[in-house]
Amino acid sequence: MTNKILWTPSDIQIKQAQITQFCQQVNLKYEIDLATYDDLYRWSLTYAAEFWSEMWIFGGIIAHSEHTNIVDDITKMPGAKWFEGATLNYAENLLRFQDDQTAIQFRGEDQVQRSLSYAELYILVAKTAEAMKRAGVERGDRIAGFIPNLPETVIVMLAASSLGATWSSSSPDFGIKGVLDRFSQIEPKIIFAADGYFYGGKRFDSLEKLKGILTELPSVEHVVVIPYTKKADISNITGSIHWDDFINNDASKITFTPLPFDHPLYIMYSSGTTGLPKSIVHSAGGTLIQHLKELKLHCDLKREDTIFYFTTCGWMMWNWLVSSLAVGATLVLYDGNPFYPGPESLWEIADELDISIFGTSAKYLDALESAGSKPGSLFKLDALRTVLSTGSPLSEESFDFVYRDIKQDLLLASISGGTDIVSCFALGNPILPVYRGELQCRGLGMKVEAFDDSEKGVLNAPGELVCSQAFPSMPIYFWNDPDGQKYHEAYFADYPGIWRHGDYIEINDHGGVRIFGRSDATLNPGGVRIGTAEIYSVVENLPQIADSLVVGQPWEDDERVILFVKLVDNEVLDEKMTAQLKSLIRKNCSPRHVPAKILETKDIPYTINGKKVEIAVKKIIQGKVVQNRSALANPDSLDLYKDLKELKT
Repeated sequence: MTNKILWTPSDIQIKQAQITQFCQQVNLKYEIDLATYDDLYRWSLTYAAEFWSEMWIFGGIIAHSEHTNIVDDITKMPGAKWFEGATLNYAENLLRFQDDQTAIQFRGEDQVQRSLSYAELYILVAKTAEAMKRAGVERGDRIAGFIPNLPETVIVMLAASSLGATWSSSSPDFGIKGVLDRFSQIEPKIIFAADGYFYGGKRFDSLEKLKGILTELPSVEHVVVIPYTKKADISNITGSIHWDDFINNDASKITFTPLPFDHPLYIMYSSGTTGLPKSIVHSAGGTLIQHLKELKLHCDLKREDTIFYFTTCGWMMWNWLVSSLAVGATLVLYDGNPFYPGPESLWEIADELDISIFGTSAKYLDALESAGSKPGSLFKLDALRTVLSTGSPLSEESFDFVYRDIKQDLLLASISGGTDIVSCFALGNPILPVYRGELQCRGLGMKVEAFDDSEKGVLNAPGELVCSQAFPSMPIYFWNDPDGQKYHEAYFADYPGIWRHGDYIEINDHGGVRIFGRSDATLNPGGVRIGTAEIYSVVENLPQIADSLVVGQPWEDDERVILFVKLVDNEVLDEKMTAQLKSLIRKNCSPRHVPAKILETKDIPYTINGKKVEIAVKKIIQGKVVQNRSALANPDSLDLYKDLKELKT
């Protein structure tokens, strides 16, 4: 049954959309007649090299040398080579504008307000790049950020990429172990950190955590501390310098290092489900061309727009948002609790700054509705034309809420992709209608299919999300994975030569997509993917805990974390131990990892090969049948998880 149409673009909106202009560019050049989005989508797959070549032109990508070939083998996954021979610099493309238009508007929870023009941003990046060069930063070095969502974060990333260094960041609410699990793998030369951050009306100090991190990061030669909450005494932090002192030079010009299309730009991290988080390396060229496609064609972002996404620097949507500078739009950065001091805080900013594209998570929209908030009755929101939502599937009720209580005439785009591709598989579309509960379309150049059990693409039926054709923003490799085995196991073990993403989806006749959630055991509370291994590493260090198992339980249109613990003989799971476990998980992982419930169990199910069976337990607590019990070393243990009354509330 087709869902209800909630919004349809006007004829003038369709005519003026950049995706329409792109289609006209293609029709004129190739003397064809692509009349609909479906026509353009099919063409982008059948003629993939031509599509990405046209996107290069339409995106106005600045290059130092031209490519000799678009792609060597579109069927080769992993390993397809894109735009061979081309050299470019990601930062140069994002700093192409150097005028007085506002580049960044910053709003902090503590009411701090800052604004930077494109000219001011360029100078600050120039000073930072010069300071990095004086500190010995060279092409290929890793630069790390343990930092909130500040303008300095953007500045440092751009300075690093201008030199050919590789940027990696972690949100400051991560615990010491969570940060070290990531940064110790990549051995950064410089780490940038703020002295603290604000959340929920409270100031949190970052310097004590920073000292703990540095004791286990011998690769760090310099520590730059940004005075966000106060200008702290950093004399007891070895190798440290204040931000203002670090960038104290007269540089006003940037020499952008020409780099291959596949030069490492970002190192991002998997959730760490089965061990240490995987360090996913993304290329400068692949990130740039994919983001330009999504921003210009799928979001219709233009220079006169103001775009916002509620994100931390540890989520890929930060990287996605920052690429908006290549379009010349104004970015709005926010740091803090989106509900502080009240539910309407972000909408007040949206109204004040004339935000035209507002990005957030499905969980935020659900929480906003639960709070009884009606932003549309409090603010004009005249400039607002698009709301983006990602992180988890957006419920049909949330679609209703946006159109009822925020604004009727706007494009609500539920989008979905991942850190793995630093972009999206399914997106919005300014020339298509919005159907209740659906993602509007699959992204151009992305051969997304729903595979059934026989590994065939199906329509109007659930299946595994796969991508059966190479695309530029695939990871170039995993860090410390010299033979590519980790990379292969992550995406290609189930379907050789075809990307399996781990989502369960349905594609319908008109190209809409529904996502039913993760098809693996990754936790996903509030739309934020987190790993079980990080929780295990904390819990199982306690002498009272013999073993543990953590799963996600669907709960109130979301997912909550449930932790089962097997205790050492004579130990008791009382309120004191429960509080201790939650405190340790919060401190060493993050607040998002803290379980909603901690329950005692007498046994943990394992496979014959010695692996915990999280997916089986998740099925059991949902009342589903586990078919392959014979694969377990202790199959009777599953019976311990049936009909638990504690999971009914």
